[in-house]
Amino acid sequence: MLRRIAVGIGVVGCRGTTHDRLWWTRGVMIAVGTLGGAGRVVSAAELQASVARVDLTPPPALQATLGGYGERMSRPAEGIHDRVFAKALVLTDGTRRFAIVTADILGFPPRLKQAVVERLAADRWTSAQIMLLPSHSHTSIEMMQIHPGNCLPIRQIGLFRPEVYEWTVRHLVDVIRRASATLVDCSVGASQRELEGWNVNRRDDQGPVDRQLTVVRIDTRPGKPLAVLVNWTAHPTLMSAEDMLFSGGWPGHLQRTLEALIGGGVTVLYFNGAEGDQRPVARPDSGPSRWERAERYGRELALTAHQVFQQATPRWDVAFAYHLQAIALPARVAHPQFMQTGGQEYGLTSALMDLLLATLVPAETSSGCLRLGDLVLVGIPGELTADLGLEIKQQAATITGAPCPTIGGLANEWVGYILSPGEYSKGGYEASVSFYGSQLGATIVDGALAGIRRLAAQDMQISQCAGGSPPKERPGCGGQ
Repeated sequence: MLRRIAVGIGVVGCRGTTHDRLWWTRGVMIAVGTLGGAGRVVSAAELQASVARVDLTPPPALQATLGGYGERMSRPAEGIHDRVFAKALVLTDGTRRFAIVTADILGFPPRLKQAVVERLAADRWTSAQIMLLPSHSHTSIEMMQIHPGNCLPIRQIGLFRPEVYEWTVRHLVDVIRRASATLVDCSVGASQRELEGWNVNRRDDQGPVDRQLTVVRIDTRPGKPLAVLVNWTAHPTLMSAEDMLFSGGWPGHLQRTLEALIGGGVTVLYFNGAEGDQRPVARPDSGPSRWERAERYGRELALTAHQVFQQATPRWDVAFAYHLQAIALPARVAHPQFMQTGGQEYGLTSALMDLLLATLVPAETSSGCLRLGDLVLVGIPGELTADLGLEIKQQAATITGAPCPTIGGLANEWVGYILSPGEYSKGGYEASVSFYGSQLGATIVDGALAGIRRLAAQDMQISQCAGGSPPKERPGCGGQ
């Protein structure tokens, strides 16, 4: 039976804005009024959650290659500096469920998520209920070696390895199943902080930079931290093509250090943002060693993330909704200057580029989004530049009222770099690895915003359903 409790609460949100909330319990609603703005009604739920991790590091016998640099020429990794992991956080309100899966990996190629969902069909998982989020580590599994459509004999972009593909898919399926096994009541809180001097725009020193560090904590009923989501926007490129050992890079160090600081067996899941033109700035006095630079960056970022974690206030009744928005992509076309940058690095001729466009990049994609309390996570299927990412985040906050909007970069699949028309026309490496012409950025932004609007509408729909029959008993209610 639904209980209605009217409680006025003043909360300092992630963006420093005070919100007045009217909380209703167990799958009902929250009335949100932003000072100076219109009120909104969003769905609220008392959630359950579970988390799991699996070691994703391929054994040496698989001869797995490292991704991110064409000059490695698909040489197998020479060993392991630190292990890489896949982690899953499963959330449910008793009617709907959603899985966030993070991985210390370069990216996910098209068709890989489809294979994961097909193997989970017996468990009644759908594509809309799963979001895959890679860290974009440049010292982990090469993306094109796990692309089942990759038949190109080009060592610079990576050779398909069926054994590594099977290893990756099997472990992603396993971690979702493990995280679905033991669910416990949970509370959710989020906080955000602007950081200066940690990242810069690598295409333009004066260009846009996303400086928002977002931390979301998921606690169990006794108030014990169960899982922590961390979003920070920067390429894991403190390592170079010369580094041939498996490693999670600075995101791996960030996660391990934050887990140690919080303790209690907590699992930290990192996901990147609109990092298409964002690079990390090595910490002062890091020295010449690239391994030391990556470790110090991750460890010191974890110290700051721990402070932000402590500022988040978990709550039991939180907004919970998700949506997967289909996006038709523009015609596939090579950038006029592709041979001068990315094409040269990856050994592409005009004929090979035509073959790549026809076989390795999809004609359509999707943008998934999740509302979890003060968090809105907008999944973008590629490497979005910061100007577009900041635009989506601002719009997401306005549309949903959520004070902690984030971009999940390279979500579910990689379709290339995603730039505005102006940035595309400038050329350079990022534009040469953008495969849909000058309008790709606008297409992805429009699709993502359409998905966010559907997410907000779903909140309203679930709230209306809560006033009558339970969502699962009324057609059109309760999400996908």
